Amino acid sequence: MIIRWFLFVVFMLIIQWYSSHSISIVFNENLITSGYLTISILITLQFIVGISYKIGFNFVFSSLMILVVFQLVIIPFLLIEDTLRIINYGYFYFFDENEFNGIVEFSQRRKFISQFGLLIATIPVGALLIGIIWGKYNFRIINHKLSFENLPENFDGFKIAHISDFHLGNFKKPEKVKYGLDLIQKQNVDLILFTGDMVNNLSKEVNDFKEMIGALSAKYGKFSVLGNHDYGDYITWESDFDKIENLNNLKKIQKEMGFKLLLNESVSIYNNNSKIDLIGVENWGNGFKKKGDLNLALKDYDDKSFKLLLSHDPTHWEEKVLNHKAKIDLTLSGHTHGMQFGIEIPGLIKWSPAKFKYKYWAGIYEINNQILNVNRGFGVLAYPGRFGIYPEISIITLKKAKT
Repeated sequence: MIIRWFLFVVFMLIIQWYSSHSISIVFNENLITSGYLTISILITLQFIVGISYKIGFNFVFSSLMILVVFQLVIIPFLLIEDTLRIINYGYFYFFDENEFNGIVEFSQRRKFISQFGLLIATIPVGALLIGIIWGKYNFRIINHKLSFENLPENFDGFKIAHISDFHLGNFKKPEKVKYGLDLIQKQNVDLILFTGDMVNNLSKEVNDFKEMIGALSAKYGKFSVLGNHDYGDYITWESDFDKIENLNNLKKIQKEMGFKLLLNESVSIYNNNSKIDLIGVENWGNGFKKKGDLNLALKDYDDKSFKLLLSHDPTHWEEKVLNHKAKIDLTLSGHTHGMQFGIEIPGLIKWSPAKFKYKYWAGIYEINNQILNVNRGFGVLAYPGRFGIYPEISIITLKKAKT
């Protein structure tokens, strides 16, 4: 741990020192440069203290994130400039040491390059700030019509609201959250399904939102599963008992809000004489808690029924679901948040840094007639904003495939 913190501090000092050259060149004021370095160092120290003592994680993380993005955008311009300067000096040193006009002209261009670098750096920083102020509450409805051959006729047109990753502890404006929840209710769906991470760690994070979430209703009910954050694994507890009690309280609260929490179990949803099987597993994810037990949830499964699985982490789909003997027709997941930052233009581009960590990170995927929907999440985590990848309410309409 000490070595990692040491390497982190060294890295931060290097990029802060190097990026400060742009500030120095553009403003030509030692006081401004010193102020920039002081603020950079204070933000770095704030991050170290915040992480070490688990204080204000979202604030210290987002502050450092914005600072590092700003600096890393500037640095390539300085590197290009310095590389050209070295080549320029080398040329005159070896081939024309009596002529220095080129060096003087190049030095005059340096301020322009630094100015341009600073201008470009303000673009992603501005985007991150907009994401904090506006993007985190820019709730969007995303509609999907999904066809299945074995869907019972009585469920043709059945509408599902798929929501995920509330992370309620990160919301400071209940009225904005209510707007998003009202959007869900206005869709007049048959079933509401929540795929985990109700809180960051503490069950009390639900308190300010319990009534408004409890007001959500659907003809066939509300069902949920646990996400990795719901277990309280990311904070220090005074005792194991406190941690267990926190989880038990969260389960109780979900029940009080009208959710049937599925813990490695399945239920059947009936419409007249037809049914679909709804399966829910606890969290299972690569690099995260693996309490999900699909075999247990399917212990009495009906081989011919339409099966819909709630599983928080989409890595579960590839690792355990696709090759399971019980064919799961539709899996609903969340967890990735689409990393809350990216570029999406429907039909043209869908990109986020999330793709470097997750093969399935947002939207619809289909393999061997099995479909996965990865919800982009309702809330935020770490970076307290969203830009390009906005909070999502998935509305899924099930259709009977025509044969």
